[in-house]
Amino acid sequence: MSMNQTDNYQLDATRWAKGRNTLMLTVLISVIACVAGYLNDPVQFHRSYIIAFSYVAATGLGAFFFVMVQYLTGSAWSVTMRRIMENIMITLPACAILFLPIAFGLKDIYPWTNRAANPLLGTKGAYLTENFFVLRTYIYFALWSIWIFAIYYQSTKQDKERSARQMNVIARWSAPGLFLAIVVGTLASYDWLMSLEPRWYSTIFGLYILSGGALTFMSIVTLICLGFRRAGILKNSITPEHYHDLGKWMFALTAFYTYMAFSQYLLIWYANLPEETIWYRHRSVGGWLGISLAMPFIRFLIPFFITLSRPAKRSLKMIAALAIWSIIVEYVDLYWVVMPTYFKTGPQISWMDFATLAATLSVCALVFWSRFRKNKLAPVGDLRFEQSLHFENA
Repeated sequence: MSMNQTDNYQLDATRWAKGRNTLMLTVLISVIACVAGYLNDPVQFHRSYIIAFSYVAATGLGAFFFVMVQYLTGSAWSVTMRRIMENIMITLPACAILFLPIAFGLKDIYPWTNRAANPLLGTKGAYLTENFFVLRTYIYFALWSIWIFAIYYQSTKQDKERSARQMNVIARWSAPGLFLAIVVGTLASYDWLMSLEPRWYSTIFGLYILSGGALTFMSIVTLICLGFRRAGILKNSITPEHYHDLGKWMFALTAFYTYMAFSQYLLIWYANLPEETIWYRHRSVGGWLGISLAMPFIRFLIPFFITLSRPAKRSLKMIAALAIWSIIVEYVDLYWVVMPTYFKTGPQISWMDFATLAATLSVCALVFWSRFRKNKLAPVGDLRFEQSLHFENA
């Protein structure tokens, strides 16, 4: 009997409903907490919220990019996990709704909205206007959503038709889609995060943010697969060989993120231009200095050397620990990117940091989970599905 006969690829209705109810309760509680936070201190709420929003949006972009890469390269190893990846990808259009609190709170988040305090914006002043900022963001989401829903529709359609046509159609969408993920994603990161300090600029900043989002995405995929395994879902379809490759990807993305971060720092240090170095200067004083010095260790050295060996990448406990670690330190990284804009002497942790993160994550989790109500847990119609079931690492 082949492996694919031992797994049920349709989620049980009772189990799905239980998961939905749990997530809806989490959404309700966290949204109520956010509303209370907004009513108590709207400025702090918006500042906390931009970090949480950027966190989930970057993760969705990482999923969008990775799914398209799998189709373009014809990868077989990831097929049994790809529906999980696609369901994370489809949380990105939902971020268009999650952007609304930012759209109504621009003055609390972005210093460039106060023209009197930023008279030296120059030509950036025409670009950094509130209406144009919101319009650009929704153009980004419109473009991403068109591609994402087109890819997802063809993928789920293939579950029934079991034809190569859907694979070819998605591959044709994916080639220009990579442009949307990287180039438009870079523009979005400039708008949402780099413009927090409007006179500062870095051409590498977009890839710095996107690489962190990609690592978070891969870490979340790993934890979801392990959670499913513990619940007896896809236990035989996602094997230790697949987890080994997930470990490889987390290892590779850790190295790539570090390369982007170090390249940005090195180029700014070497050029020694005041309008560039000021960004690192703000993160080298007071309590921010300790985080800045810790970043190379928590973001690179520790995860890199832990997963350097083959046995570590084949240990489910080890890659689970690495995934949790990566998810946490990505939030720390974004906090380090955003909060020195407002708090010059060091971190000032607020309970709203946790409430906004819980709200955005739970909304995205609900969108993710809702897709399993009718759709298969895995793309069973993919012609490479059987090959993926028997995948083995070299």
